[in-house]
Amino acid sequence: MKYTAEVTINLPREQVVELFDNPDNMSKWMEGLESFTHISGEPGQPGAKSNLVFQIGKRRMEMVETITENQLPEYMAGTYESGKTLNIQKVIFQEINENTTKYIAENEFKMGSFMMRMMGVLMPGAFKKQTLKYMESFKRFAEAEAKQRSKGQ
Repeated sequence: MKYTAEVTINLPREQVVELFDNPDNMSKWMEGLESFTHISGEPGQPGAKSNLVFQIGKRRMEMVETITENQLPEYMAGTYESGKTLNIQKVIFQEINENTTKYIAENEFKMGSFMMRMMGVLMPGAFKKQTLKYMESFKRFAEAEAKQRSKGQ
């Protein structure tokens, strides 16, 4: 299953990428994230692996992130493995103008279990909805963080 989601962030691309590329910020916008632990490789660079643990309601989910490309500020790509499910994601930061950035997420899910394949067939919108939820949350975080920084100066 493949899909693309996008949101527009009212900040310069440089600021958006700086906030996105900082793992310390992840828990500030990624609901349910309990921990992000670097496992191997140079952080943020191709081949780097990290473990992410989420608690969403009563469901606990663990996944391994592997960075496959880092061409920031233009884009970054990676894989996210959880059980028999693989999400291949490319995040693109497109400069609209000096104060606006389009944040685009291209996703491809490969489901190994029958149950996950059925979810992909019966509820494909749920995956895109979850992606957009995190993207909108990042947008709110980034714009609020920039506003807070400008007040502090």
